[in-house]
Amino acid sequence: MNETYTLYGAYASYYTAKVRSYLRKKAIPFVERLPSDPMFRSQVRPASGSHRIPQLQTPTGEVLQDSITIVDFLETRFPQLPAIPTTPNQRVFVHLMELLASEGLLSLAWRHRWLFEENEPFITLDFGRSFRPQGSDADLLKYGALISGRMTGDGLPPSTEEVRAALDDEYRALLMLLEAHFLRHPYFLGGQPTQADYSIMGALHAHLGRDPAGLRMMQNHAPRTVRWVEQMLLPEIQSPEFYSTDICLAPDDLIPETALNLLRHLADAYAENFLLGARGWNQAVAKLGVAAIAEQLSENDQPVLDRFSVQVDDAVFEHPIQVYAEWLAQRSRRFFQDLPDDDQASVCGLLAHPILVDLLATPVTYPLVRRSQRFQIEGQTN
Repeated sequence: MNETYTLYGAYASYYTAKVRSYLRKKAIPFVERLPSDPMFRSQVRPASGSHRIPQLQTPTGEVLQDSITIVDFLETRFPQLPAIPTTPNQRVFVHLMELLASEGLLSLAWRHRWLFEENEPFITLDFGRSFRPQGSDADLLKYGALISGRMTGDGLPPSTEEVRAALDDEYRALLMLLEAHFLRHPYFLGGQPTQADYSIMGALHAHLGRDPAGLRMMQNHAPRTVRWVEQMLLPEIQSPEFYSTDICLAPDDLIPETALNLLRHLADAYAENFLLGARGWNQAVAKLGVAAIAEQLSENDQPVLDRFSVQVDDAVFEHPIQVYAEWLAQRSRRFFQDLPDDDQASVCGLLAHPILVDLLATPVTYPLVRRSQRFQIEGQTN
């Protein structure tokens, strides 16, 4: 019986990078195909109802879309080297990294890709190869330009020298925290990778580790991070630099201080946005009703509720609600809120970050679930 999975994705794809690294580290047999593959168009897309990558086809023909959904599915079938710890501190850390290191850093990675002119020739040709893998340069430029046009959207700031300098400063600060961690540790939580490591691969490999401007800065300022990215693309768990480190999670539910420093840095930059989203989600469903929200959720696999007036104490913020991000944020909150009081207090003391504590404590009043590539409010009737 064929036990090989098929990953449909691309090397320039933010979310494909996470799944590819996971599959390799877990020694899960797979082949990778591009979205131009005839099977993707004839079987995979119709089965999932989505054009988004990555998508994973199982040996039995089942199709899964979304990096989190794929990992959750595979964890139940390949429990070795678990990607999601079970202990309170480490599991909360991993779920917060799913949110902050993946969805949070997407902003930095996206802006860095499209605001530096030196990236354009490489990324245009690279996108083109995803759809015409053996095409001429003229073909690649044609199709790559079409894809690039869809990716930039309306939210990109002007590419001025001042904006690019600020973006490089933001990126450099991230790299310095990563360098401090990878000086002493092979992965974020000890001697084996977890979902915390896979979550940041979208930013550090697919974008900043391949785009010329991002890669140049990483090579010049963060050689340990370059090596970590290389190691995350290999099936071997132990690297030459840490050959004596046991392949296991850090004992006693410990989180290295350098990993916590990185998490707090990401929280400083991005957590308030997700906190507003969590509060806005609760307020939007309460105001508009489950039925009205459910209708909006059914229309799109990545729904965004239009700017909603979010009440925070005496202030009101106009904030769009990214339903995918709220679904991710609920993973950490649901786990945290089910912990005994003593464990909750321990987690909060360890994080030592008021916005993260507020985020974790925000009630999951309307739990989201994802079924057949669509979000639903748990318990809603179709």
